[in-house]
Amino acid sequence: MERIPLLDLEGQHAPLDRALQTAAARVLASGRFVLGPEVAAFESELAVELGFSAAVGTSSGTDALLAMLMAAGVAAGDEVITTPYSFFATVEAIVRLGARPVFADIDPQTLNLDPHAAAALLGPRTKAVVVVHLFGRPASLDPLREPCAALGLPLIEDAAQAIGGRGVGSGWGAALSFFPSKNLGGFGDGGAILTHDADLAARLRRLRNHGASDKLRHEEIGGNFRLDELQAALLRVKLPRLTAWTSARRRVADQYRSHLQDLPIGLPPPDEGAVWNQFVVRVPVDRRAGLRAHLADRGIASAVYYPVPLHLQPALGFLGHQPGAFPHAEQAAQETLALPIFPELRDESVARVAGAVADFFG
Repeated sequence: MERIPLLDLEGQHAPLDRALQTAAARVLASGRFVLGPEVAAFESELAVELGFSAAVGTSSGTDALLAMLMAAGVAAGDEVITTPYSFFATVEAIVRLGARPVFADIDPQTLNLDPHAAAALLGPRTKAVVVVHLFGRPASLDPLREPCAALGLPLIEDAAQAIGGRGVGSGWGAALSFFPSKNLGGFGDGGAILTHDADLAARLRRLRNHGASDKLRHEEIGGNFRLDELQAALLRVKLPRLTAWTSARRRVADQYRSHLQDLPIGLPPPDEGAVWNQFVVRVPVDRRAGLRAHLADRGIASAVYYPVPLHLQPALGFLGHQPGAFPHAEQAAQETLALPIFPELRDESVARVAGAVADFFG
């Protein structure tokens, strides 16, 4: 029985092999490996593809978030409002600057930050708000725009999983990740920041390069957040396929919804703007482990994102949160299960996954 993985990078890269080899050879022959023409070209092409004034390449999605928080002036003693249900990098970037993450619970349907709950937490020590477009679903920003603007607070978007999502990047700036599992995945770590603010883009270009405005002239403290030439060249090969890949992901999500709609599981709400980095269902807590084992026995991969909400992570114990602090996030951590989704997933494979889920509940 053919195994169905969570994603199939080998299948995605095989038809691009010659173009990828050519791009890599071009970089090797150039002798330019850091902040050269490939990065500049990729940034320009990415901005045009996604409809932004500027894109700033970075060494990872985590460093993209860190650079934006630095540009926002986040420092020790500040507070940054964000979600308790995301990958650890979202909160890690805040804590690395000495700031305190302030959590608002999630919307139990979308799993994204509840914008009304977040707006209610804005206070005199708030320096920024970080909203995550989780699993490729654009988060609701509108309820936060006016209160953030009134206080002069940047609305920062963690769009690591949501490249090309409708409305993504309409805040101050949006961080992307090119980790291999993302919708536009690289061949190692990489990231970018999307913005319509020219001044912010210029500041971020300094921050990613040790705060330098010119060679060996450092205007401020920054970091080494630079995107490699090789990653940029390889991503340039994949970028023109992003729209088609997004359409394919949406097709798979629609098929899952059709196949699974009568089962006793929670389906993610339909959303025409979602780009479906993951297709995550809700399974009763006492049945999730059994379903995972059932799928594995049939050669079908699954994953739990994320089994421990951020406020209960051991590394954040100093915040003092206890179980029950954010019940929607905690329940999601106990119930969510990601099923295989990637552009190359065939219709018959989607049906096989859905059939295995149906058999489990049958």
